[in-house]
Amino acid sequence: MSWNAAETEGKILDLAESLIRKNGYNGVSFRDLASGVGVKSSSVHYYFPTKEDLGAKVARRYTDRFLNALGDPQDGPVTASEIVKKLHGLFVSALGSDGQMCLCGILAAESAGLPESVVTEAKSFFDRVSEWMTLSLSRTEWARNRSEEEIKAEALSALALLEGGMIIARVQNDPALLTTLRPQLAR
Repeated sequence: MSWNAAETEGKILDLAESLIRKNGYNGVSFRDLASGVGVKSSSVHYYFPTKEDLGAKVARRYTDRFLNALGDPQDGPVTASEIVKKLHGLFVSALGSDGQMCLCGILAAESAGLPESVVTEAKSFFDRVSEWMTLSLSRTEWARNRSEEEIKAEALSALALLEGGMIIARVQNDPALLTTLRPQLAR
């Protein structure tokens, strides 16, 4: 089978993301990736000299895809409940598609034992999603008499509920459980 370099790199990243979401960062080896993609381990090292390089790239790509799915905060939903519903829907879709955790949620849980650049990328996910929520919510009627700090706190609370909901749904082996959560903003 002949693949071009971009295809091979993409296949490695896809498999690494899937395995990290399933087994955690330390549950992935270059040997597993090479075997799963059908290349030699040295080929994985060609694209990603270290596991840290791989982990950081996987997290950055995941974050970019997630934010792309959320879209521009200026063009998104116009009510606070619609904004929360959009974020909730992405989490439900991610868990429902393969029963696996949010990649950056897994990395955050393991952050004490991860390389700094991987932790930085996982942190970036939460910072960027929280910023998207804050900017989106700031445009709504709900935010009219609230300070930026209050809006940020509510955005982070909704995000934390969804990440926690994924954890509970996964351990219960019940992805549908996440759909029953009702992330809400303070009245």
